[in-house]
Amino acid sequence: MIETHAHIYSDQFKEDIDEVIDKAKESGVDRIYMPNIDSGSIDAMLEMELLYPGYCIPMIGLHPCSVKADFEKELYIVEDWLSKRDFVAIGEMGTDLYWDKTLFEQQKEAFKIQSDLAVRYEKPIVIHCRESMEETITLLESYRNTSLFGIVHCFSGSEEQARRIIDLGFKLGIGGVATFKNGGLEPVMQNISLHEMVLETDSPYLAPVPYRGKRNEPAYIRQVAQKIADERNIDISEVIEATTDTAMCIFENNK
Repeated sequence: MIETHAHIYSDQFKEDIDEVIDKAKESGVDRIYMPNIDSGSIDAMLEMELLYPGYCIPMIGLHPCSVKADFEKELYIVEDWLSKRDFVAIGEMGTDLYWDKTLFEQQKEAFKIQSDLAVRYEKPIVIHCRESMEETITLLESYRNTSLFGIVHCFSGSEEQARRIIDLGFKLGIGGVATFKNGGLEPVMQNISLHEMVLETDSPYLAPVPYRGKRNEPAYIRQVAQKIADERNIDISEVIEATTDTAMCIFENNK
């Protein structure tokens, strides 16, 4: 399995990171892709890359909740890093209308700047869009005739929204919300092609059932895969094979 979205460098893993990585490997996780948050998280993320080379793989980007009045300064740092070394994706970026609506215009500008960087560097983007699915789709539609592609992380929309996102060249990041009683993702899991999905946890957040409310970790990605398999009445191996192929295509075969 490919864990496409885990903040494994978080302080929440500081005391037992070796055990967490061992559990992930035992669970069948072949690699972990790490989304960045802002300039303050880069050092910890790159340290994880050094500790687990080829297994913990970094992206670079500015999370929408870190978009403040000085967001352009943060984006200069992102651009500088892109010019110095390779990253598999630009992310985690996007929009968020859950925590703070007052900086939404700045979030949209940061979204456009990072999308332009992705087109220039031929990299996928990994999009956060909490309470802003329609707004995000509108932003992506302006890039319809470009090479922009990537993942809508923590997808929690409708089947109709899923199909619009796929039509724009993006895949759906399916995580712990899929296992929640009122998560509402059953139509997506049942009716959307497996090849349009990738697996993720968003560790240490959004742990799937039966771990909901506890610290999430990459090993729990198997619960997400099993939920998709159950909804489709297929073997989990089919889910793992399809989502792994898609993740590898996005992150490793895009150069």
